Amino acid sequence: MPSLEEELFPSTPGKFKIERAHHMNRQLYRCFASTSTMFLWALFLIALTASYLSFQGFVDSGSRYLSASWGGIQWEKQVRTSAQIHRQGGMSVLVTGAAGFVGSHVSLALKRRGDGVVGLDNFNDYYDPSLKKARKSLLAKHDVFIVDGDLNDAKLLAKLFDVVAFTHVMHLAAQAGVRYAMENPHSYVHSNIAGLVTLLEACKSANPQPAVVWASSSSVYGLNEKVPFSESDQTDRPASLYAATKKAGEEITHTYNHIYGLSITGLRFFTVYGPWGRPDMAYFSFTRNILQGKPITVYRGKNHVDLARDFTYIDDIVKGCVGSLDTSAKSTGSGGKKRGPAPYRIFNLGNTSPVTVPTLVSILERHLKVKAKRNIVDMPGNGDVPFTHANISSARRELGYKPTTDLQTGLKKFVKWYLSYYGYNHGKPVN
Repeated sequence: MPSLEEELFPSTPGKFKIERAHHMNRQLYRCFASTSTMFLWALFLIALTASYLSFQGFVDSGSRYLSASWGGIQWEKQVRTSAQIHRQGGMSVLVTGAAGFVGSHVSLALKRRGDGVVGLDNFNDYYDPSLKKARKSLLAKHDVFIVDGDLNDAKLLAKLFDVVAFTHVMHLAAQAGVRYAMENPHSYVHSNIAGLVTLLEACKSANPQPAVVWASSSSVYGLNEKVPFSESDQTDRPASLYAATKKAGEEITHTYNHIYGLSITGLRFFTVYGPWGRPDMAYFSFTRNILQGKPITVYRGKNHVDLARDFTYIDDIVKGCVGSLDTSAKSTGSGGKKRGPAPYRIFNLGNTSPVTVPTLVSILERHLKVKAKRNIVDMPGNGDVPFTHANISSARRELGYKPTTDLQTGLKKFVKWYLSYYGYNHGKPVN
């Protein structure tokens, strides 16, 4: 019986060594071959993955380029064409918020008289974007090109100033509305403060620097009780976040004027209304609800005092905006460096004839030939103020500003537009 030693170590060690070596060589070869194969497969998979990622990156880049709302040869051509000046002594104007209420009217007025106009708007959904798209289509018929982009996109703004040497900027883009600020406060900071700074950065770095006209608001007067409101009145008690962001805008623009020599004009609008207006405004929502047979909420102030507003028709506001552009002195800086003092102006643009909200409703009832279902309640603490009243003596003197449309006439024009736009016939919707 073979011993344990013989079992483990055969009696012919030379033969064992040879067979054992052959066996080990075969094992090593198989292992090496297997490892080599795996290595080659790993290299192949790595190369395949890299190729796929590279191709995917190319596709994604191409998709982003094709889907981008700005950039490219055709886009630049549209911008330059829209910015072309067609009158002697004309200006090339970048209008922010061009698909908005005031922005669309100002853009159209400038284009009609031969100025170059390029619009910028992000078409947000604060109210129905289809109304903004309709305004865009209207402007397109008059050869005004609106860039779909955000005011906070510094690269886009730099590109626009690179493509066109704008002489003026009409800054009307903003997050509007007093009450909405309680629901979405960050949108006001994003648009009215951060967006303003991004725009001013682009303006101060441009060569040449444009003159800037921008929309502040009568809301900056806040809790001021002195009437009528004058530009020299204190504006350090805002009643809403919206008002606070507009007040901040006035301080920010003053800083850029002081440091960089930007020519700045701020316009404090007083309750603008008219055709193509904003659906969140009272006169607009009142009209909609009255026609639909729904009740309207009419707020009243302390001691049951009716709220009053200095309602200003859109055409009068446009006159003030255009007058501000026409009288703007040139900025004194270049490439972010100030060469001398530049003008800094603020003007009220109002109608100077405040009207109570119940009177507004009565005028709408007459034009619509429908009686409103009024729900009268006390004004909540949402940032609204009980009255507004503009002193426009400075605008009269410096801009030649003279409002000519009273509320009765202005609302008649608005109602005519509303019925046409929303398809009403004799007060009834057209199927």
